[in-house]
Amino acid sequence: MDTYLSAKNLNFFYADYQALFDINLNFDAKTITTLIGPSGSGKSTLLRTFNRIFELQPKQRVEGEIILEDQNILNKNVDVNAVRRKIGMVFQKPTPFPMTIFDNVAFAIKMHEKIKKDALKDRVEQALIQAAVWDEVKDKLHQAGSHLSGGQQQRLCIARTIAIKPEVLLLDEPTSALDPISTAKIEELVTELHKEFTIIMVTHNLKQARRLGDRTIFMTDGRVVEETETSKLFSDPQDERTAKYIEEH
Repeated sequence: MDTYLSAKNLNFFYADYQALFDINLNFDAKTITTLIGPSGSGKSTLLRTFNRIFELQPKQRVEGEIILEDQNILNKNVDVNAVRRKIGMVFQKPTPFPMTIFDNVAFAIKMHEKIKKDALKDRVEQALIQAAVWDEVKDKLHQAGSHLSGGQQQRLCIARTIAIKPEVLLLDEPTSALDPISTAKIEELVTELHKEFTIIMVTHNLKQARRLGDRTIFMTDGRVVEETETSKLFSDPQDERTAKYIEEH
């Protein structure tokens, strides 16, 4: 497969505290990569570098390169909004906007492009279908998104993210706040979405990493310890730290 997204010599700092050390990784197009490791190992921090969302917080900085389609997206002259359109992110806790279900998805589209009303309706519907939530919300599109269940809210957030047609989807523990039935629906959705998107997913659930990941990365203390095909990492870890973590979890 062709490498689609790369991190090269990536270091990350919260003010004077270094959280990531010399990260070098390649991600292939239309694959699912799962990130595992103990809390505080740098998984979510790494995810946040890929769409430069860390820049919304003061005193956070990154060194090195993130290459998307032969362009270093960390360059100062790169349009951050264009980066975030190409690299969408879904967070651990569902975060619907304080507006209707329809407007949650429409708002994201209108932010990035001029679109006629009929075309907008079609795009919203398409995104909700793609996020496997349309059948549950089609009769209440003008009700508040916050009235949905946790699992539905998370699928709404996924719909909002994919509505602007990104190329990469970052998922930061998207099922950790959900019940087992909602979790199963999101997992099924992620499996379906990777036919269209390159997906990088942080999870604390090793069974989930095993089920979903084409490749898995094990991190600890801000460093990549091991990265390989998921089945290989779980059946034959090459580093004793990986083996110990898998055994204990």
